Amino acid sequence: MSVWLGPHHGNPSSIHAFGQRAREAVEGAREEVGRLLNAAPPEIVFTASGTEANNTVLRAIAEPRGFRGHLVVSAVEHPSVEATARGLEAAGMEVSWIRPDSQGCIDAEAMMAAVREDTCLVCLVLANNVVGTLQPVAEVASACRQVGVPVLCDAVQALGKISVHVDELGVDYLTLGAHKFYGPLGAAALWTAKRSEMVPLLLGGSQERRRRAGTENVPAIVGMGKAAELARLELQDRQRHVEDLRRRFESGLRTIPDVVIHGARAQRLGNTSHVAFLGVNNQSLLIRLDLAGFAVSAGAACSSGTVEPSGTLLAMDVPREEALSAIRVSFGISNSVAEVDSFLVALRQQVEDLRRLAVVTR
Repeated sequence: MSVWLGPHHGNPSSIHAFGQRAREAVEGAREEVGRLLNAAPPEIVFTASGTEANNTVLRAIAEPRGFRGHLVVSAVEHPSVEATARGLEAAGMEVSWIRPDSQGCIDAEAMMAAVREDTCLVCLVLANNVVGTLQPVAEVASACRQVGVPVLCDAVQALGKISVHVDELGVDYLTLGAHKFYGPLGAAALWTAKRSEMVPLLLGGSQERRRRAGTENVPAIVGMGKAAELARLELQDRQRHVEDLRRRFESGLRTIPDVVIHGARAQRLGNTSHVAFLGVNNQSLLIRLDLAGFAVSAGAACSSGTVEPSGTLLAMDVPREEALSAIRVSFGISNSVAEVDSFLVALRQQVEDLRRLAVVTR
């Protein structure tokens, strides 16, 4: 990325040599993202975030219809889909919210049963961003195609962790974010099938084939392209590594009493473990673990700073008190077995201390 911040700096919309080199770099990155998705490069639109990409699709469906019509949305969506759908609902659209089972999984038949004649979009995330559960996107998309209803799949959390091919999923729109597969922050993309409606969210310029106005962030896009290449080439090794770490971690949790692993019986992303330590306040636990040198979360990073329980957990009918005792632990390719073992020691100690303090306080 560094050369595009310095000696090769240029606006890819310019016709001079600096601009044309930048254009070639952007298009090269588009090809790499296309290879990762098994998609045609022209179908990919670069955005600044997965949130922007999700908003683009929902508003592209709603605005031309005068905010009339019907959406089917799972209750385990990322806030960028959930909050936008609620905004459209307030503007006049009808929304059917499909709740998951106790493991955080959406039933495909329940999703399709909610589709009506006036349904204009179905939204189903590929992997939930809190618990990591995988959803039946291909099954839902296949059924939706038969009745002519488009499907938006938020694949931000999944890409780079599992194989994601747009032709196998059969969706109409798919969103992704570079930082989830070790690319730079502030780079993302929207894939749209050729048959799909596409109304720009941002207007003012002819960039991205008039589908997203604004000068492209060349360094970030180039970084995203390289990250996509590495994610495609290293996918299997990465999967095995993080799955081994998670198995070791969850096995080590057996030495801690009153622990609940959410979604343990479901198919999950290999790097994600969402665990409740009953009787422990998750915010206090996060602070103590941070001071000990371990970075975990209570859920999505975009929801940090809130003391409300995760909407995904509440939709799974997890009791509020249990939800407020839960943390999300994510493993990455740079983590080691030794780090997992050290984390388990620190975690066990902090949970014991917090439970002891709770007893004394009572």
